[in-house]
Amino acid sequence: MGRESATAPEHGLQHGAAERRLVLVVGAVVFVDTMFYAVIAPLLPSLAHELHLSKLSAGLMTASYPLGTLLGSLPGGVLAVRAGPRFTVCTGLALLACSTIAFGFLRSPAALDVARFVEGVGGACSWAGGLAWIVAETPAERRGSMIGRALAAAIAGALFGPVVGTVASATGRPVLFCALAVVAGFLIAQTRSLPSHHAASDQGLGALARVLGRPRVAAGMWLVALPAVASGMINVLGPLRLHRLGAGAAMIGATFLAAAAVEAAVTPAVGSLSDRRGRLVPLRGGLAAATATLLCFTLPDTASLLGALIVLIAAALGAFWAPAMAMLSDAAETHGLEQGLAAALMNLAWAAGQIVGSGGGGAVAKTAGDALPLAAAAGMCAITLTAMVRAPTVLSRVTLSTTEATPPRAGITDQR
Repeated sequence: MGRESATAPEHGLQHGAAERRLVLVVGAVVFVDTMFYAVIAPLLPSLAHELHLSKLSAGLMTASYPLGTLLGSLPGGVLAVRAGPRFTVCTGLALLACSTIAFGFLRSPAALDVARFVEGVGGACSWAGGLAWIVAETPAERRGSMIGRALAAAIAGALFGPVVGTVASATGRPVLFCALAVVAGFLIAQTRSLPSHHAASDQGLGALARVLGRPRVAAGMWLVALPAVASGMINVLGPLRLHRLGAGAAMIGATFLAAAAVEAAVTPAVGSLSDRRGRLVPLRGGLAAATATLLCFTLPDTASLLGALIVLIAAALGAFWAPAMAMLSDAAETHGLEQGLAAALMNLAWAAGQIVGSGGGGAVAKTAGDALPLAAAAGMCAITLTAMVRAPTVLSRVTLSTTEATPPRAGITDQR
């Protein structure tokens, strides 16, 4: 008994250190992934001028990345379940490195779209493997906080994406993008050094299809997709509108840098709040704030005012990600679904939202102006908030009850 008591604290410290290192490495992976996703914002006006892109074409170039994530989501999730999170993350990083080099050299719109698409497929693999890895090693009562930390790293990557884009617009893309691809190679080495306790599972798309109609799964996916729709619109229409109001690449980059900084500060705090108070508390606040700020998008008549509003929109959307993803992970665990497949659903919802927001928002704005797509996004937030207030019981449970029988997760062996 005394020997067990003596070794328990040491085991706890070792597990805590391993968990921190895992979150650090996965955070670095998603940091790099979102950095290359966000690099397009300050480059978009110059690319539009150089390649004669319309709003629709600019929206399609922005949407190519989430389209790759959309089509790579389910294969990435199955890969995480069958081959393990570590292999899946390394695969995603390899695709990211190759496509980043290509984006630095290519000069035609179609080729750049393909490069962004491959980046999106790599991102789907990185996120599926990384999120499944973190959730498998984290107790349910701390899930929101851990997901929030990883997301904060991802958003911090979005901080540097506009900076990279601004530098690339001044120095040219090839050398800078090739140098940054080396970072992905370094992260592959770090990921391979992490211990992996993966055990093969036979779950696949059939298991995923069986839970799609469950209310909490569907609600979690919608609450991931909704802020993705809004952010997709802002990522396309924001830089173009700022440019029309006189902002240059540096100011556009600074605006999205500030927006990402605020969102990175909000996200881990919101994730921790959702662990303590329930997933719905921050989600309600985010829905209310997003409704108000999105409706105001076309009101500012100066670049500085519009930039400030974009920062406020980012803060509102930051209240969604961690609680919505934790809700989806909770629901998957309730129904015995592997977390790799749950991460695939997160990727699927995010990518679908981004495609609708960036591609659809750009198309609608081209024919009807910027106000209509942003008002539609605000309306979706308002309707969701109303539904959540009127019928919250289906979403109210935060984590599994300690007395509830939990189906085993076949794909991850518990080493704690």
